[in-house]
Amino acid sequence: MTTPKIDIVLSEEDLMARIEDLADRLAPHLSGDWNAINILIGATPFTSDLMKALARRDLHPTLDALWLESYRDERTSSGRVVVRADIAREVKGRGVLIIDDVFDTGRTLSFARSHLLAKGAEKVITCALARKPWAPEGEDNVDFHAYDAPPRYLVGYGMDDAGKYRGLPYIGALD
Repeated sequence: MTTPKIDIVLSEEDLMARIEDLADRLAPHLSGDWNAINILIGATPFTSDLMKALARRDLHPTLDALWLESYRDERTSSGRVVVRADIAREVKGRGVLIIDDVFDTGRTLSFARSHLLAKGAEKVITCALARKPWAPEGEDNVDFHAYDAPPRYLVGYGMDDAGKYRGLPYIGALD
């Protein structure tokens, strides 16, 4: 099998700069007790780098993960969000920062927000690495994002194509 042509749309260096900028914008909103919830699997590299950027600002939210799935190995969402593994830590009475890789249809973040509020989260802030041009606006919008993505299929830096290319240190696009 040959590797398809992957266009680099955001270099590793530019990615890190955008994450630092995002941490600057998030920092004023994260005082007190917060949990950071990594949406598995795609947001893991982003979560790791964002947590380091927040630590450089002396912010140390409690990290947990929520494994949600709506794409399986397809390039389009199934339209249904499934919980593969729930969070392990209590969120009742705490602020929650949900960290996702791509804000696309809005279903995943909407589901995660409702799920965590139902568990008693006091406040929920959503953030995504990349926001697609067609993503929902208004009250269904993501609260913060690092990058306005092109209308292409993204891979790398945690994002995949049927499980492949997650380890690329940059964001690439497949056609």
